[in-house]
Amino acid sequence: MAAKTQRSLQDIIDIILRKIFLVVLQQPSKNDPNIVFLTLTAAKILSEGRTLVLSCTMMDRVLIDRLSGDFPSAEPPFRYLVGCYRRACDELKRVVLVKNASFRSEIVFAIKQARKLVILYCRLYVGNPNMFKTSGHVSGASYLMSMIFAKVSTHMDEFGDEFGDDTFDSPPGFINEFFRDGDDGNLELVVQDLFEKLRQSVDGISPLGNFQQPMRALLWLIEYPNNAKILVNHPRWIPKKTNLPIGEGRMIEIESILGAFLRVSALPDSKEFKSTPDVGQQCFSEASNRRSVDLSSLTTIKKAMNILYDGLVAVFHKLLNNQDTQERVLEYLAEVIKKNSARSCMQVDPLSFASYGMLVNLSSVMLRLCQPLLDGAAKWREQIDHRYLFHNTRLDFRQLATMHASSEEVSAWLEEENSSKDTHELEAQEGTSSGTRKEYSLTCECFFITTRVLNLGLMKAISEFEHLFEKLRSYEEDLSILKAMREQGASPLLDANIKHLKKEIDILTQSKSCYEVQIFQDYTLLGQASTFYKLVIIWLVDFVGGFKIPLPSTCPMKFASIPEHFVDDAMNFLEITFGVPEVSEGVVLDFLNFIIMFMANDTYVKNPCLRAKMVEVLNHWIKKKGATLFERHPLSLDYLVSNLLKVDVAHIQLSDKFTIRKNIYELLEYLWNIPSRLNAWKQIAREEKGMYLNFLNLLINDSMYLLDECLNKNISQLKKIKVEMANSAEWEQRSVEERVEIMRLFHSQENIVRSNMKLANGNVGMLAFTSEQIPAPFLLPEMVERVAIVLNYFLLQLTGSQWRFLDIKDPEKYEFRPRQLLKQITKIYVHIARGDKEMNVFPAAISKDGQSYNEKLLTSQLFKYVADNLWKIHENRNIIQEFVELGLKVKSAVYEALNEASNAEAILGEIPDEFLDPILHTLMRDPVILPSSRMSVDRPVIQSHLLNGNTQNDPFTRCHLTQDMLIPNTELKQRIEDFIISQRKRK
Repeated sequence: MAAKTQRSLQDIIDIILRKIFLVVLQQPSKNDPNIVFLTLTAAKILSEGRTLVLSCTMMDRVLIDRLSGDFPSAEPPFRYLVGCYRRACDELKRVVLVKNASFRSEIVFAIKQARKLVILYCRLYVGNPNMFKTSGHVSGASYLMSMIFAKVSTHMDEFGDEFGDDTFDSPPGFINEFFRDGDDGNLELVVQDLFEKLRQSVDGISPLGNFQQPMRALLWLIEYPNNAKILVNHPRWIPKKTNLPIGEGRMIEIESILGAFLRVSALPDSKEFKSTPDVGQQCFSEASNRRSVDLSSLTTIKKAMNILYDGLVAVFHKLLNNQDTQERVLEYLAEVIKKNSARSCMQVDPLSFASYGMLVNLSSVMLRLCQPLLDGAAKWREQIDHRYLFHNTRLDFRQLATMHASSEEVSAWLEEENSSKDTHELEAQEGTSSGTRKEYSLTCECFFITTRVLNLGLMKAISEFEHLFEKLRSYEEDLSILKAMREQGASPLLDANIKHLKKEIDILTQSKSCYEVQIFQDYTLLGQASTFYKLVIIWLVDFVGGFKIPLPSTCPMKFASIPEHFVDDAMNFLEITFGVPEVSEGVVLDFLNFIIMFMANDTYVKNPCLRAKMVEVLNHWIKKKGATLFERHPLSLDYLVSNLLKVDVAHIQLSDKFTIRKNIYELLEYLWNIPSRLNAWKQIAREEKGMYLNFLNLLINDSMYLLDECLNKNISQLKKIKVEMANSAEWEQRSVEERVEIMRLFHSQENIVRSNMKLANGNVGMLAFTSEQIPAPFLLPEMVERVAIVLNYFLLQLTGSQWRFLDIKDPEKYEFRPRQLLKQITKIYVHIARGDKEMNVFPAAISKDGQSYNEKLLTSQLFKYVADNLWKIHENRNIIQEFVELGLKVKSAVYEALNEASNAEAILGEIPDEFLDPILHTLMRDPVILPSSRMSVDRPVIQSHLLNGNTQNDPFTRCHLTQDMLIPNTELKQRIEDFIISQRKRK
């Protein structure tokens, strides 16, 4: 038997390369359509006197001829090259069968060279698809995208026909090797095209669509540094202005690569930019007809959003931690903020600005990127440099309202600071963009960018949700009105209106549900936001020396120049999310400290509405947390009551003042029941008389205004509308629109009565328990007569001839409880009288009220009449008895006053004008000089003026005036006393 012929190394390599490239240089014995006979190539080789054997030196030439030739049955170039790579990998596996070690090494080298050459030509082809003959085939870039999708896909994904007529998996290692060293210019346009295809693949997709596969593809691509650089230099990274009829804020969302991914959201968008599948329609339509929202839908949305957030965070993290791409990412974030900065206005034009969805998503991403800061490590907080606000070249913070400083003050401060720095340091702060990167750490950049993104994104979305909620409630009230009208008589127009309104309510309900699932049920997002705002306030408090009171008398410019929305956003966020455990957990005490420190300090917080917001947040929390919130809390123990009493709401519009004061009164009433706080309150009343009197005066003014509005205006208007609606003949004559408008007005008036009565009840209740524990301030000369006038007036309202006009059906519905009010007002009389055992100034003050308590009422025995009513409503026996006794004292005081006046006139005779108070023309007993007008007035008179209706001014010049500015006129006082003594001696 003949021995087997041993093949040479050259023959083996020739065979392997022919298998890899599917080519032959000699006429094949069998006709295989997959194998191409390179006739012209073979002829050229022979003409050169070389053998027709493939080798490493001939691979390049053979591959060019194969790709350039016209071979009808051959595969298109890109598929062919990928096939070559796959076959090379297969051959590499078989090399282990070669026993000759030296042969094996050479063969491996040849195969790897072939594979490397294939990758090179793949790059050449996808970068220049016209360099080889192709006809009607899918482009190489589309094949690449299909391969990438196949690589990153899971069994849950769907992919394929959007990138070509057919798809195929890439051989192991192909796609990685293709991009690994692809830093030549051929790939840039291809990779740009891939990023653009990814943008298109998620454009207009909702969380219910397939965004996950493109997201994984994006993340996979930027794993290669060169691809990452190509991405951030892509024309669509920060797109130039287009001819589209949209604003720059919306443009950067729909035209930028990352914008397409960031706008994947469950939140509703305007109809021009609605995403598909429609989350609201698919998951929450006709919610009123369902027993409950489909839990699987909620789970799906939450899961999808978390996947989106994780992917986006990974993308940003990868790019921000690459020095070659970091600057461009920060530029992109800054552009998103700048182009959407006007979103902070009340109305948001959807054509001009990015969607709520995009900026809420970006809010979540930025919070996650700030995680090292949120972990609370001081080393990270130290990197937050306040100078970034004024010296960075990326974002303009100077246009924002500040905590207290004006723009002129900030400019002067910066100029002063800069003048004390040397030139080198100044240039480092005011340098170029690259200088900015060196000056401020990435941590610092992310912190300030996050504050702006949250303001324009999450916080604006929360505000929009509140408006949406109010609109939905209004529509539901209108629907109930229409249904009530239909019960009285149906009509086609009425039915059409009801149908239309139901449809609108369903759309609003869908939107509301979308907000709830993406924001208010995302406890991770809410928890991170609360922790971030905790970081903000801790950072701010560092400027004033930490959590302690008293604060420095002068507000440091570092604090005064901070944008106001840093704190305003924190308060708004806490107000609406205070009931979520994930929000309040771990942040309550820091915010409590912050609020106590600043809620009454207009030297640090200029905006009264922001200070009022702090009180509102505190009130929400105390209702939620109870007394445990304040136990063993130093700042609370020492300063909470006094600072609540100091909160100034003088510069807030009237309708909001009562709500704010209601929050203050509710907090004080709650604290009243804590012994340590009650003692603090009594101490304040003794030691800080001016402040406490101001508080009492505001309480009395509010009570008077609210009760007067309700009893003399709101209730009568309500009854008038009821009468109009009860006249069926005239009512039926009105059109549907008129009836709807009148009923809407009626319900609005009901809400006003209910709100005002609730506030009034609370205020009168506050007067009742303050007068019981601390009656002395009510008896001061500047206060007692005013208190008496108010109490007399309301006693008449509740028991006099006006009473019949207050009779309304179902008064409890409107929080109108006349019996309770009468009891409380009676108790106030009794409480004040108990504190007036020795001086009897209160009965005298009551008797001086010429409007309510006059001789006519004396003859009708007002106090006895009220006492009879108190017996009927089962008031406490002792209270009634003391009230009757007070009435007797008042009667005596009237006669005593008459006698005293008669005697005084007889004794003093004609009083010189200089001794008379210029306001009331009564004899002055404690004259003081007003610093502005230099007029001398009686101290109780001017004090009463200053307490009346927030009139903190000189009545003669209208200049600002407070009690501590009054100058005792001791010389005039002595002359008055001498005059009185001399006149008595004379008589």
